[in-house]
Amino acid sequence: MLVRALTAAGLRRWCRGQRGAAAACFPLGRALLGVRGAEAAVFLQGLLTNDVTQLVAEGDAPPALYAHALNVQGRCLYDVILYRLHGSTAEEPHILLECDSSVLDSIQQHLKLYKIRRKVTITPCPDLSLWAVIPGDTSSLPKCADQALLLTPDPRAEVMGWRLIAKKGANLSEIIPGSQVGDVQDYHRHRYKQGIPEGVKDLPPGVALPLESNLAFMNGVSFTKGCYIGQELTARTHHMGVIRKRLLPVSFPGPLPRAGIPEGAEILTQAGKRAGRFRAGGGELGIALLRLAHLHEPLCVPLAGDRVELRATTPEWWPKGAAK
Repeated sequence: MLVRALTAAGLRRWCRGQRGAAAACFPLGRALLGVRGAEAAVFLQGLLTNDVTQLVAEGDAPPALYAHALNVQGRCLYDVILYRLHGSTAEEPHILLECDSSVLDSIQQHLKLYKIRRKVTITPCPDLSLWAVIPGDTSSLPKCADQALLLTPDPRAEVMGWRLIAKKGANLSEIIPGSQVGDVQDYHRHRYKQGIPEGVKDLPPGVALPLESNLAFMNGVSFTKGCYIGQELTARTHHMGVIRKRLLPVSFPGPLPRAGIPEGAEILTQAGKRAGRFRAGGGELGIALLRLAHLHEPLCVPLAGDRVELRATTPEWWPKGAAK
């Protein structure tokens, strides 16, 4: 079957959830690490915000978890998705860790620093490929994908579709009949429209705070699991219940400078008050850390004596009242 390219207009059709539509498959430049061994989950439990022991629990264990690795000050170092590869509790725990490929070496060093004498092996998986799958509806996904190592809903939010892990060179049209390969930039545009951060541009290491980055909204943190690196600030912020800034999707209704909007550019209100900072984007869409008090005000980015207008919105998938 011919696999043809997907346009931005095609992506919008898939995102509307039209019944019977084909699935769009986006190749991701994210890296995968295998964490394997009897103590794999216990080892990761002390390093990540989510309850990793769920992946090795008896019964209906989740196939994937979202989490952040924090520094001792409670700021994000790495955003990761964990995948359970072992089939049952009788098998040796085998967890795949998805991360930004640009920090693959540093996250390996981070893990090995805390490994000490744990019965765990940590190895890159260059023979595997990672895909984001946005289906028109879930009936377009196969019940059994023989060539896929793993096909699971994205654990962050339903609007992000599915994650597919397969051997490099696998035939996607056989894994998901009728699927089309899309431009990864369309995937990122979809992310920005939904306000989903991913990677070091959206979550600068040592800068981003997990709850301001909507980690709790994306099922990425457990407040009952016990101690992990960086827990204190995250737990205190959660129990105080006051989060004044959040990552929000933004759009630029007017023409943009040829060089685009610089990452980290300051965002002001019309009155000149500091409202936040632009993180990253693609074209007229992006993501920014903004003070919620200025969410509904006219906003702009001052550039070279000019002002570029932007608009912030609250994603529909957020819990009701989350932007208050």
